[in-house]
Amino acid sequence: MKIVSETASFWLRRNRNTLLAVLSSLAFVAVAMALTRITRNVRYDDVLAALSATRWPDLLLAIAFTAISFVFLVRYDLNALDHIGHRLPLGPVAAVSFSAYAVGNTAGFGALSGGAIRFRGYGRLGLSGEETAHVVAFITIAFGVGLSALSGISLLFFADQVAGFTGYHAKTLRIGAVAVLLAVLAGVLLAWRTREHLESVEAGGAIAAKLPSLREIAMQFLVTAGDVAAAASVLYVLLPPDIGIGWPAFATLYCIAIGLGVLSHVPAGLGVFEAVILGGLGPTAPTDAVIGSLVLYRLIYHVLPLLLAVLALAATELLEYRDTVAEIWTRPLSAAVIPPLLAMLALLCGVMLVFSSVLPTPQSNLDWLAANTFVPIQLLEAAHFLSSILGLLLIVVARGLVNRLDGAFWAGLIIAALAMVLAIPKAFAAWEAAVLGVLILGLVLNRRSFSRPASLLAEPLTTVWIGAIAVILIAAVTILFFVYRDVDYSRALWWQFEFSDEAPRGLRAMLGVTLVAALIAFASLLRPARAHPEIATAEEIARAIEIARTQDDSAANLVRMGDKSIMFSEDGRAFLMYGVQGRSWISLFGPIGAPDAKPELIWRFVEAARAAGGRAAFYQVTPDLLPAFADVGLRALKLGEMARIDLSAMDLQTSRWGEPRRALNKGLREGMRLEVLEPEAVPAVLDALQAISDTWLAHHEVREKGFALGRFERDFVASQPVAVLRANERIVAFATLMVTDTREEATVDLMRFADDAPKGAMDFLFVSLFVAMKEAGYRHFNLGMAPLSGFATHASAPVWNHVGQAIFTHGERFYNFKGLRAFKAKYNPDWEPRYLVVGGQMSPVSALVDVTLLIGGGLKGVVGK
Repeated sequence: MKIVSETASFWLRRNRNTLLAVLSSLAFVAVAMALTRITRNVRYDDVLAALSATRWPDLLLAIAFTAISFVFLVRYDLNALDHIGHRLPLGPVAAVSFSAYAVGNTAGFGALSGGAIRFRGYGRLGLSGEETAHVVAFITIAFGVGLSALSGISLLFFADQVAGFTGYHAKTLRIGAVAVLLAVLAGVLLAWRTREHLESVEAGGAIAAKLPSLREIAMQFLVTAGDVAAAASVLYVLLPPDIGIGWPAFATLYCIAIGLGVLSHVPAGLGVFEAVILGGLGPTAPTDAVIGSLVLYRLIYHVLPLLLAVLALAATELLEYRDTVAEIWTRPLSAAVIPPLLAMLALLCGVMLVFSSVLPTPQSNLDWLAANTFVPIQLLEAAHFLSSILGLLLIVVARGLVNRLDGAFWAGLIIAALAMVLAIPKAFAAWEAAVLGVLILGLVLNRRSFSRPASLLAEPLTTVWIGAIAVILIAAVTILFFVYRDVDYSRALWWQFEFSDEAPRGLRAMLGVTLVAALIAFASLLRPARAHPEIATAEEIARAIEIARTQDDSAANLVRMGDKSIMFSEDGRAFLMYGVQGRSWISLFGPIGAPDAKPELIWRFVEAARAAGGRAAFYQVTPDLLPAFADVGLRALKLGEMARIDLSAMDLQTSRWGEPRRALNKGLREGMRLEVLEPEAVPAVLDALQAISDTWLAHHEVREKGFALGRFERDFVASQPVAVLRANERIVAFATLMVTDTREEATVDLMRFADDAPKGAMDFLFVSLFVAMKEAGYRHFNLGMAPLSGFATHASAPVWNHVGQAIFTHGERFYNFKGLRAFKAKYNPDWEPRYLVVGGQMSPVSALVDVTLLIGGGLKGVVGK
């Protein structure tokens, strides 16, 4: 049973995103059926009449409340930045926040999420990946807690009114409200009580964990209340005056609808939000008018901010970043947010074209088209059918725009232009043409943001995108049956071609879109995986070594091992070494080489992994690369901290270096001596080194490792300097060194001792190496990483941090995490974070398991040490 349970658990983790996409689609089917029942007595003409009856003052008031809501949303980000101790200029923060909400509120999945845009934008503004993760976590938790508290308070005070349209007794609603408020209050009290007492244990001292203060909690609640109140007012002013409930009760219903929409995982809560509002207001308000108000609400609160963001970017390009504009939309910042903004607009345009293909054309437009002989019926039918297909293709292209592909740019530009041209013979759809024009303008003015020469067809659609397309198609089918519910179905409908025959035209368009979507989905899901890459050839290794020589990171010399595959940048100025374990494509250190060549190399590696049916991960990544990974939509999790000694500041005569100084003097008195051999001198002592290595392996009952660790291979050992430790002129220990021509740092790879090596030999070897490397002109000495150390564990820290800290604190039985950190700490190093970077569909735990298997040489190597 245990094996079956573990197998099922592994299968669920591996297919989590696929299951989520399927469940979201099924949930939306249920919502669509519920909406169909709720609107069974409503006719499309009634909805149009309700829309046309909306007054301009109400529209302007809704736009004003939208602006107020977005002001409060920007305050979320400012509060989060204050919480982590970063104060950034208001202009750039507002630009990132507005863009994140404009995209995230409308889509909210994958790279089209607010978190992904914040990683891109705040990375350009100087925040590390971990700091941005704290910002995203703070905003997410603050919204969830604030919405829960607001819903509970509203329900507590207005239960009598809410009971009238929900069917539940007021007493039951109040009990539920009290339970929600007690849960929120318990969380707040826990944060307050533990704020001053929680500590994350560090070898160099304790750092107080930073939880929100009561002032921050109170401020954030007020911000959430203002945001929700303004957003609810957007819809409230659009509703007809005879809905039968006041604003307080409606705001409570709005909170519930928003919460259920978020929990459904359906993009933008599409359908779920509408079903809750219609179900709540059904008994008291005309359904046709409510539907019209909901359509306007989506347009004003979701679509309008996105259009404004794109137009603002277009204006910025036209102003060429002059004067005040340069302070807000800097080139790096705009490059971070332009792709997702235009991708979201392309997605919306695609949805617009698909939905319009199943909606009837206004009769006045049809009469105009019929009166003009230059628009024959054949052209009308072709334009209507092709526009729906172009809409679906725009949705697919949106994913390529997020990834900044030049192929997606040209495809989006051509598709949008064709759809714009077809808007005239299709239905004289001026509004459609205007929105498509905004997309075309945004693409043309931001051409340089889409410079990646990768193929749009190289990557199959992920299950998340396929699920999003499925939701769009289900919505289109629901709209089709709602609009033409009074039309009796017959097979003859498929063959009717008249200006006034709208239902057949909608049926044909829906069939075409569905067939093309199914073809795209099956092509993505059934695409055969590419063959795994080959291990690097001697020529490729030699090219990589030449690049590594010019870098500051001495660990890049692990490419000399010859056990990894290598990918070079297009211009050959950077490389990336990696291994494949199962479905995991794991890069060691990320790209190495020219800084401007690294981002493109990251994209190519991720795309290659996906095209082969794999998942990309990056092991031991430095902080400076995190913004580039965020651009690809990857997330970073801290692995530990690298210990680097500043040799220029090392002074053995000071008290800080007292213990190492005593170890050095003791070794000298006992006849120990360190000698650093250049590569040409190593072959003469290889036999002695081999004997020590074999003895050391046998004594510790371990096997040679690989991938992120060197192993004793004669060619590899002889390719770099080797430090040998002599006791009475006999070699009793050695350490292989990795260095580069920049002399920025040196590091130890293999370090092995004979059984009879004197006590204290390890400390003597290290201190002697520090002295020797300093005298040779090296500026730093890299002691390697202390795994799972230096994790922040405050309330907004990711769960990964808390798990890592728990393992570091209590995992001595399996690995001496604390001891390793303490050993390195006695040499007074500077600690630099290192990260594991994975995609959204990859579990970091499974990535680490695959890294372990690569290092150990497979399961047998891991089990056999």
